[in-house]
Amino acid sequence: MLSKSVKVLNKVGIHARPASLFVSEASKYACGINIKKGGSAASAKSVTRILRLRIQMGDTVTIECDGPDEDKAMSALVGLIESKFGEE
Repeated sequence: MLSKSVKVLNKVGIHARPASLFVSEASKYACGINIKKGGSAASAKSVTRILRLRIQMGDTVTIECDGPDEDKAMSALVGLIESKFGEE
């Protein structure tokens, strides 16, 4: 299992559009993927569960990947967050 913490830098945090992009990317991989904020965790393959975490700009989230393609999944998801989901 891989685990990595990353800071959310886009201005509005992970709202509907970034959550949808995150789920779309996570769904490409066979491994199990969770995203955590504080003491709460959500499946990275569920938009509604991610939105319930209420992730805002400046929050640090932890991504956990466990499975056969965990390296690729982790790299892609961390890259998506670090790119600010394509937002300015």
